[in-house]
Amino acid sequence: MKSTGRFQTDKVFLVSLAHFFHDTYTAFLAPLLPVIKQHYGFSLTFAGFLSVIQRMPMLLNPLIGILAERTKARYFVIFSPAVTAISMSLLGVSHSKTFLIIIVLVSGISSSFFHVPSPVMVKKVSGNKIGRGMSFFMVGGELARTVGPLIALGAVELWGLDGLTKMIPMGVLASVILWIKFKNIAISDSVSHASFHGYMSTLKEIFPVIFSIAMIFFFRTAMKSALTFYLPVYLEYKGESLWFAGISLSVLQGAGVIGTFFAGNLADRIGHKNMLKISTIITPVLMFAFINTHGYVQMGVLIFTGLFLFITGPVFLVIVNELKTGHSNLVNGVYMTVTFIVGAVMVLFVGYLGDNLNLDITYKITAFMALGAIPFSFMIKTEL
Repeated sequence: MKSTGRFQTDKVFLVSLAHFFHDTYTAFLAPLLPVIKQHYGFSLTFAGFLSVIQRMPMLLNPLIGILAERTKARYFVIFSPAVTAISMSLLGVSHSKTFLIIIVLVSGISSSFFHVPSPVMVKKVSGNKIGRGMSFFMVGGELARTVGPLIALGAVELWGLDGLTKMIPMGVLASVILWIKFKNIAISDSVSHASFHGYMSTLKEIFPVIFSIAMIFFFRTAMKSALTFYLPVYLEYKGESLWFAGISLSVLQGAGVIGTFFAGNLADRIGHKNMLKISTIITPVLMFAFINTHGYVQMGVLIFTGLFLFITGPVFLVIVNELKTGHSNLVNGVYMTVTFIVGAVMVLFVGYLGDNLNLDITYKITAFMALGAIPFSFMIKTEL
């Protein structure tokens, strides 16, 4: 399946649909944190630890990238939604913290096996409009994170926390559909026989770009974690209902879907660095506005925040996948590993601050930190 100049809409849509099915289940954790936290009686720091556990398999992403180059990696994309659905649907029947950690870890492993090869597949069917293809792909994920909280909360409302197990068949059905549609779609043109030296040379080449991305993530991820993973807890802390908190998360993610959809197309026109500059400058301002508003005004600010917060996703994927290295799966794996390490540290950091200070001060600290990403958005290289 070689890349051509033609944008293959049907195939891009299929990969994006797979992204939607998969990430709907990984989106269950954040909106259910208040319920699970109360049910199991753990702290915000442990809640952040669960997020770290879910992301920990991303440390293996470079190895998964190499494996994807040497195997029929489409099967990773096909079966991951079923595995993730089963594990995340068991959140409500866990009888111990240990079992809770295990099922979250399994979902993280499945997620890694999905997310490393799938952007490479998108690149191959996007022709010379990679930005548009990555936007479609990221919209699938962001839409899942919009719908996922509503599905999770609705399931708990209807069936109770242990009723989440009734969501398992939908994930299995998704993998069946993906099997029918994807079984003959190859991700790699041929099996890779690159040497260890070749992989190390690639890592050396991409280091300056990955470093700049890592620094942008470092300064922005505390704010993003506060606005996504901890948003339901923060709004409950401010006196809002569980449903208002969950709906607010969906509103944020819904705005992110819109921003993500237009980001890739716009980046193809005005340049990826310009999109990064816009996002890194505007989002801290909106974060300060969110902290200092209430009610419908705050919800309006949240919408604009979502529009600009998530646009870096497709832009980073385009930058990473346009690097001419010959090892796109490996580069994707390294990129996702770096973002995991930074993201894991910052999620724990926000949880620790929330436990030891208060969430108002924590949110202000993350907004100030996000200002540090601005200079790196001007320094980043978009090609080797």
